[in-house]
Amino acid sequence: MASVELVEAPRAAVLAGRAAATRVDGSEVSSGTGRADAAPARATAIIPARGGSVGLPGKNLARVGGVPLIARAVRAALAAERIGRVVVTTDDAGIADAARAAGATVVDRPAGLAGSTASSESALLHALDELELRGELEVLPPEAQDGDLDVGDGRPVTVFIQATSPFIDPADLDAAIHRVASGERDVVFSGAPTHAFLWRDDADAGSMAGVNHEASRRLRRQEREPEYLETGAFYVFTTEGFRAAGHRFFGRIGVQPVDADHAVEIDDPADLERARAIAPHVDRGLGPNGPLVDVDALVTDFDGVHTDDTVMVDQLGRESVRVSRSDGAGVARLRAAGIPVLILSAEQNPVVGRRAEKLGVECAQGVGEKGEVLREWAERRGIPLDRIAYLGNDRGDLPALELVGWPIAVPDAAPEALAAARHVLSRTGGRGAVRELADLILAARDAAADEEPDPAPARDPE
Repeated sequence: MASVELVEAPRAAVLAGRAAATRVDGSEVSSGTGRADAAPARATAIIPARGGSVGLPGKNLARVGGVPLIARAVRAALAAERIGRVVVTTDDAGIADAARAAGATVVDRPAGLAGSTASSESALLHALDELELRGELEVLPPEAQDGDLDVGDGRPVTVFIQATSPFIDPADLDAAIHRVASGERDVVFSGAPTHAFLWRDDADAGSMAGVNHEASRRLRRQEREPEYLETGAFYVFTTEGFRAAGHRFFGRIGVQPVDADHAVEIDDPADLERARAIAPHVDRGLGPNGPLVDVDALVTDFDGVHTDDTVMVDQLGRESVRVSRSDGAGVARLRAAGIPVLILSAEQNPVVGRRAEKLGVECAQGVGEKGEVLREWAERRGIPLDRIAYLGNDRGDLPALELVGWPIAVPDAAPEALAAARHVLSRTGGRGAVRELADLILAARDAAADEEPDPAPARDPE
């Protein structure tokens, strides 16, 4: 077991009892319950997620951008201002645990509604019935109007979200809910606009035939109205209308246009790999200034993170590495904010200890299993693992990356580390990567402080 040497490391000021959900991009949001300063609840989001899958076993727990698909769906829903409650209906204990950890309420899905032939509608109807029995259906009364939201007659609204769509923009959810709650449409679904020419094989004619165009007249893109590819990410509808119809399309149907990059739906391993490949790009776009990495501690690898993963050796065999002064400044700011930093290194090298001593942080050298050491350190510190960011660059970092709430990689990391990362930095190791992450952590801390409600004014004694 590697030893941990303590070097001028202040103990973390852990924020006890802090229960906040995060957007997919990491921005802090409240969970939709007990929000004294929030607008009235507008909709109930339901995410069906069964344990079995023919095309991709265990897909609802597969990670994209370092986050399980079910957690990504829950976080996107919680980040929408017009959603008051997020519910996951599942038959799988692992999915249920991940959903609760992300901030959702869980409804146990009966075995009869969890097979491969069971429809999503049957799971939704069961969940609605269960929530009604519990008295947990979100209902917006007609008089509870707020800002620019015209709630119409205050009818309950349900949002059906599929976890297999990893890139859901909360703003799109809000826009779709507004259109249904205001009475503009009874149903609004997510669709990606397309101008593609579609063809169908006409067996009777022995030829291909144009489906959405005349083969003899090729209109330019600007001359054609867009059509919409149903992405399967979300469907918003009136609760009463859905219950009466028994299916997701009824009444006046509208489409909520979504970005083409957000239209990925995961059904098989190839879809999963494609989603993982574009996640760093898409997730970065879902946040206005990069993700808000809201954590209480930072743990990092050393080689390839604090250094450029090269070593210089002189004629006497002495080794030296190149580090960044800006990294040191970033770590100093973290320490000043009471955020502890730990360096985990697989190598046993005096240079690691000297750098940790210079930075005034803890370090552990000769670590064979980084996940185990990280877990023990977090327990001693009293810091939940989901409140820790880990920055790595290689396969040896995987056990640690898979433990924490914010797994992060440098851009030139090994493919396995990139796939496990929730966020990929723009700066490489030894060239400001640690400083970049420190700035994101501190920005999240500042944003959380700005969102704290002002203390109530003191009342004059009666």
